[in-house]
Amino acid sequence: MLRKTLNNVPLSRPYLITTAIAVLIFYPTWIRLAEAWLEFEQVLAHGLATAVIFFVLLLIHPPAHAKRQTQPKPYHLAGAVLLVVTTLIWGVLELVRIDTLAYLLLPAGLITTAWTLLGLARTLMFIPYILLLSLSLPIWADIVPALVELASVVVGTWVSWFGMTALIEGNSITLPYGRLLIADGCSGIRYFAISVLLAMMSSILNDYRWRGWLITLLVAATLGLIANWVRITILVVVAYETDMQSEMLADHETMGWVVFGAFILPALYFSPVRKRTITSNLPSGGNLYKKGIIAVAAAIVLGPIALMLAQNTASQKPDWVINLPEFRQTQTGKLPLPISLPTELNAQAWQSNNTWVSFAQSQKKSADEKLVPYLPQMFDKSIWQVEEQLEPGLNVYRNILTRNKVLMAQWYKVGSRKSWSYRNAKLLQIPAALRGETRFALITIQTFCGSRDCIDALPKMRDTVTEIEGLRE
Repeated sequence: MLRKTLNNVPLSRPYLITTAIAVLIFYPTWIRLAEAWLEFEQVLAHGLATAVIFFVLLLIHPPAHAKRQTQPKPYHLAGAVLLVVTTLIWGVLELVRIDTLAYLLLPAGLITTAWTLLGLARTLMFIPYILLLSLSLPIWADIVPALVELASVVVGTWVSWFGMTALIEGNSITLPYGRLLIADGCSGIRYFAISVLLAMMSSILNDYRWRGWLITLLVAATLGLIANWVRITILVVVAYETDMQSEMLADHETMGWVVFGAFILPALYFSPVRKRTITSNLPSGGNLYKKGIIAVAAAIVLGPIALMLAQNTASQKPDWVINLPEFRQTQTGKLPLPISLPTELNAQAWQSNNTWVSFAQSQKKSADEKLVPYLPQMFDKSIWQVEEQLEPGLNVYRNILTRNKVLMAQWYKVGSRKSWSYRNAKLLQIPAALRGETRFALITIQTFCGSRDCIDALPKMRDTVTEIEGLRE
């Protein structure tokens, strides 16, 4: 193995050098990514291992190129232009700290750097390795809600097939002796991620083309999801048969991995193995195209250097003030639908009869801070569920335990602009940062609904929204 690795070093060297240069160009985001790997959170516990696998595969199984009658042009101006454009976009996203989009640009930056330095042919063979490295990005949390919803639908259907007495409401399964919740930890994100990682490793080692890649990934992802659904169904059956008394309900980690292994190990055993027979007639040493080095230098100047010059603190402004004559100040924890806010937000609350207003604001004071802070799940979705959306940002929530209904309006103010969506508020950081705006606010209005519907509460809600929108300095 060691001799084979040493023989592969000349083939691996250009890709390792290209990776190092790409890390240098986008180093602020790569540093944050490495810190996220070392935290070993549930959705990114595989991040560091994925990065290690990326480098190991480059050393023991570097990209190889089939001989062709005509080879693609080794250097294209398009690669250099795309590298510069990618760097400029990344610089803007990094300036306003939109981390998710900045992370997504890392693979694009690595591809355009390879295209610039290695040419199109070698870049195309390098893309599978880059896709594998992309699995280490902290973007898995964004698909957890979808996986939870999918698991709830599938498991709910399977439970009904068993004929058990169960009330299924979204991700909540109520049994005669208790309630089970399909929470984020039951999304199966770990099994899904590891299945996809194993599929990518198998595809690279077998030198699959794109059709083989897609089939392998589809099979692996499906097996990972099914294994998680089977695991949850087993827990529901055990809870039903033992009247919620089984120890497995409190500690089911080992059982989950056993079920996952029962699905994935046979798939690995029976998966085909192909011995590499591909030879290369492209440059195998560490030669980089000199024209590409010029583009890399321009990207460094327009990327990390320009970013350091632009990261100066904007002038601070006084906090926003709202005037609600009919309301009296109250404690933030007394809202009908309790919300949890990060500590960097300074929250205040007011009440008038059946209506509550929560106003939480913050101000960016340094380059490392975000204008729009990260907002985790603000309320317990296992108890409060959206029953109806009346208007954008205006939803009816129902407590599945007490059956109480709350009408809630919620919007975000980023500098001088307003958004009903948190995702759009994150994007509004870009124009706000370019204008030197530093203030952010989250406004929430809540009111109890009537016994039948929330129509009667709508006029008062709309009047309060209009009254609050006129914020003073």
